[in-house]
Amino acid sequence: MANPLTSPKGVRELLARHGLFADKRLGQHFLTSEAHLRRIVEAAQPFTGPVFEVGPGLGVLTRALAQAGAEVTAIEKDERLRPVLEETLAGLRVKLRFQDALAFPWEEVPQGSLLVANLPYQIATPLVTRLLKGGRLARLVFLVQKEVADRMTAPPKTPAYGLLSLRVAHHARAERLLDLPPGAFFPPPRVWSSLVRLTPKGAPDDPELFALLEAAFAHRRKTLKNALVGAGYPKEAVERALASLGLPQEVRAEELDLEGFRLFREALGRGEGGSPP
Repeated sequence: MANPLTSPKGVRELLARHGLFADKRLGQHFLTSEAHLRRIVEAAQPFTGPVFEVGPGLGVLTRALAQAGAEVTAIEKDERLRPVLEETLAGLRVKLRFQDALAFPWEEVPQGSLLVANLPYQIATPLVTRLLKGGRLARLVFLVQKEVADRMTAPPKTPAYGLLSLRVAHHARAERLLDLPPGAFFPPPRVWSSLVRLTPKGAPDDPELFALLEAAFAHRRKTLKNALVGAGYPKEAVERALASLGLPQEVRAEELDLEGFRLFREALGRGEGGSPP
């Protein structure tokens, strides 16, 4: 029997039966591609811990995860979808939590949990950043806008490379598994999406390093030296640190990889007054 949740017609009928519509303000674009649905579940396996899903929508991914053996907690902000999810997830081992995922107590989830989700576009970056910093998840598998995936996985010296790329590289091994066309969703978004898998490395957060990175990338058109001096780092200390690493004074932030920034931070710290006021 065909899954009504994996066809635009079935989704339209389900929404109409409950008097609902997709709310674009909440980034609601429901995945209807069965082939892509299978790829997400495969990318998340093995289920080595409880699975947390953000934005289950109508429950298509939730059902697939539960039917594959996952213990799922689905976090949905849109209270309107409660009767829909209670219908589509009936009889499955799923816990429903109706709240904003950014307000969810992620610090209380069991160590080794997984995130598997078609993330609402507007919360993807802050949520993934928070989860990586929290250090409790063993694996994150999610759909995001292709542009966000570009920034998460970008190498140095590319336009998409920046603070988010370095945040991800510091905390995890990143894999971009596939790109999805707008037609894989209903209603179709205006942009392509990408499936990303992050495997955390267990690296603790490093506030000092990321304060440096935020300053370095605050003004992309500036050289690294000018960006840092403008943020309050002593000019002489920055110049000495660059020289000690054999870097030109005109180098830009996007030319350094994560290890390069770590070495620069160490060199900056060796000089007197190497931190901003």
